[in-house]
Amino acid sequence: MPYRKLSPELVQEEPLFVCEAPNDMAKLESWADNIKYLVVGILFGIVFVKAEIISWFRIQEMFRLQSFHMYGVIGSAVVVGMISVFLIKKFNIKTLSGEEVQFHPKKFQRGQIYGGLIFGLGWAITGACPGPLFAQIGSGYVVVLVTLLSAIAGTWTYGYFKDRLPN
Repeated sequence: MPYRKLSPELVQEEPLFVCEAPNDMAKLESWADNIKYLVVGILFGIVFVKAEIISWFRIQEMFRLQSFHMYGVIGSAVVVGMISVFLIKKFNIKTLSGEEVQFHPKKFQRGQIYGGLIFGLGWAITGACPGPLFAQIGSGYVVVLVTLLSAIAGTWTYGYFKDRLPN
């Protein structure tokens, strides 16, 4: 995969890691700029805990079709996401750094079905998906570190075999 070239005026010094940003972000952010993401992440984690989204029991209720709670949360997130994308496109809303938000069409691939099944199976078994993992660990469920390490190993394995997998 080719790396994106940044214009010289945007780069003051050589960054440690350079990769192709999926959101077409051109402006590099300093470590201090990333504090806003840390604050939002902490607040998001608190909401996850208070809404019981990180609860293993709530997730098991969902997969056993015993409760609407998680379906309501997921459905609300989908609706909020759809409205947000609509508003961003309609009013040409820019990012906090003033860049235009670009949406790229996604091509369906058969591997997405397999990946979704593996993801769902792991979610059902462990009671955690990648977002709430950190909130669970922060809440004191240290056994979830095994799930986090497994998720990292799975991500690494996918990256290693990605070019050899069927589309």
